[in-house]
Amino acid sequence: MNEPTGGLSAQARALIAEEEALLQRVLAAIESARQQAGRERGRSEALARLTGLRDEASSAVESDLPALFQQMDTERAILERQESSQLPSPHTPYFAHLRLRKHGGATHEYLLGRTTFTHAQSGVRIIDWRFAPVGRVFYGYAEGDDYEEWFGERLSEGVVEARRLVVIERGGLTRIRAGALHLERAATGEWHEVGALATSSLAGGAGTAVRAGSLGTGSGQAGRAARFDITAQLDPEQFEALQTGADKPLLVLGSAGSGKTTVALHRLAQVTYALRAASAPSRMKVVVPEEGLARLSRRLLAPLELRNVSVETLDAWAYASACAAFGVKSIALSPDKPALTSKLKRHPALRPALEQRLGKKKLKDPSFKQLRRKLAELLTDRTLLEEVVTSSKEDVPWPAVEDTVRHTMLQIATPLAREYKGYDAEAMQTVDGLAIEDSTPDSLANTVDVEDLPLLLFLKARHGQLGLEPLAHAVIDEAEDFSLFELSVLGRQLGKTRSCTLAGDEMQQTSSNFAGWPAALAELGIQDAATVRLSVSYRCPRPVIELARHVLGPLAPEAAPRLGREGVPVGFHHFPEEAQAWLFVRDALKDLLDREPRASVAVIASTPEAARSFYKVVDDMGAVRLVLDGGFTFEPGVDVTDVESIKGLEFDYVILPDATARAWPQADETRRKLHVAITRTSHQLWVVSSGLRSRLLPGP
Repeated sequence: MNEPTGGLSAQARALIAEEEALLQRVLAAIESARQQAGRERGRSEALARLTGLRDEASSAVESDLPALFQQMDTERAILERQESSQLPSPHTPYFAHLRLRKHGGATHEYLLGRTTFTHAQSGVRIIDWRFAPVGRVFYGYAEGDDYEEWFGERLSEGVVEARRLVVIERGGLTRIRAGALHLERAATGEWHEVGALATSSLAGGAGTAVRAGSLGTGSGQAGRAARFDITAQLDPEQFEALQTGADKPLLVLGSAGSGKTTVALHRLAQVTYALRAASAPSRMKVVVPEEGLARLSRRLLAPLELRNVSVETLDAWAYASACAAFGVKSIALSPDKPALTSKLKRHPALRPALEQRLGKKKLKDPSFKQLRRKLAELLTDRTLLEEVVTSSKEDVPWPAVEDTVRHTMLQIATPLAREYKGYDAEAMQTVDGLAIEDSTPDSLANTVDVEDLPLLLFLKARHGQLGLEPLAHAVIDEAEDFSLFELSVLGRQLGKTRSCTLAGDEMQQTSSNFAGWPAALAELGIQDAATVRLSVSYRCPRPVIELARHVLGPLAPEAAPRLGREGVPVGFHHFPEEAQAWLFVRDALKDLLDREPRASVAVIASTPEAARSFYKVVDDMGAVRLVLDGGFTFEPGVDVTDVESIKGLEFDYVILPDATARAWPQADETRRKLHVAITRTSHQLWVVSSGLRSRLLPGP
């Protein structure tokens, strides 16, 4: 046991002594249970007995089999009981301590962990936090609160006497959090109290992010200029970029938070004003990769009085353009697509491979049906697909070849409904009313992927005009996430002046379809675009920018962005177990929303699955939303989302809940995605990890 230092308060000393004593009692109980289990029949004996019975059954006469099978079932049940009665790990037996005093005087102690364990002799009771009903008290009440909860048909009422988060590493207590009291044990073994440091609490950032309906640099909501003063917030670099003539293409480059979108939308307002006599706003278009950025862009256009300008996601633009170009009302899209197939279809290496294979020969009938057949022929040509993998230097992995061929073959198959035409309609449905092909590979029949739409339009453009109305001006935001085929089709929609604004940052690409700015401009048919690189990063404070550059590592540009301001340190929080980490974040979010109800917070997970898992920990909290489809409301509160959904967005606070080596491995694509997640904050960032922290991040 480690003695606390003399500088601690009496309350802190008593708390440490109590938790240290409790831990020793728990470890003794686990050891006692382990020794008791060792005196009982072991797992190896049960396995040997079960194996013997199986061998016996393989050569037994049929009349003996029922009895042997019954014995085998009995032995299997014993084995399963032994396996289900695993003991808590003595390295990290629990991560929270709850003491309840019921009305009437009875007091009960509960420890929250990952394994249920009770040792009556020592009074130790560990409950599985995921399933135990009493866990609702821990998550729903603070220390000192009166609680009232139904456990089954029984109403339990009382007072939460103690509610503490504890961190136990290698069997030793290292951290305690009880309300506002935070205690940590140093490497020397001495305990100290952690003050209200920025890294230990989220504070002071409400309103720092750009809000919907206003354009700026993340300077804060309080004192922001009125609507008609928005343009006054532009810095000299941004204002200079706007001097590019309306009839000239403009490429706006800059790091996260440098104002690329601000410049692009201001320029759209200028161009719209300049061309208003000859072109309606309906011939202006903003195209962005994700729904979240599309929603934000629509709101940001409001103060510039550009509500009639169309803002579309890449997928929505491709679908509408394909329907218009081919003269069809709808196109059946695939309900599912392999990730590697999608990667191959968007990769720059596919563009020259198709050009070489297609040559100069034109199709006589560039209809949707004929071009779809031609595309399927190309996407099932293994030789062609292998050329793509090779020329991509295996950025497109080899399994993508078979995935693409298999997926395409399913898509060109005859739908079951057509194959069994004439059968009773009810016979073609399952008992739950769904079509028999739903949720099966047959559901892909007669569909195309959304990535196929730009490819089909690209093929059509090779054989004549697309037949789409030309655009007076297009804003292409986060252009690094556009494929060459998408840019090629957009280029066909531009008028003779090629009037457009591209905004992007090569360091923020979240996929491998970026071929570089020269290639992007060439696909748009642009030879001499004016280019401006914004050098000041306004959104993120210095500590966040420095971490973002560290994460990029060898990918970071030589010249670091000029920093707009200082800021609070990045909070790094590491825990042995994921449950501890997420419980810590839950408490921090609850505390933050109580203090700063107007704050905007993003919990950005590495994948949609990880976001869903974390959301289960906080789904009972008010003002917490799970956003995986881009449906951001830009209202105060907490958005639990994933890294693919947040390009171009900005929040007061950002928390990365799964900064582990498994979630964020060492790879160039991962570096860029983590960089994007980090740079979404305008005030404060927390990086929370468990187990093994990602090696892309600084060491503990």
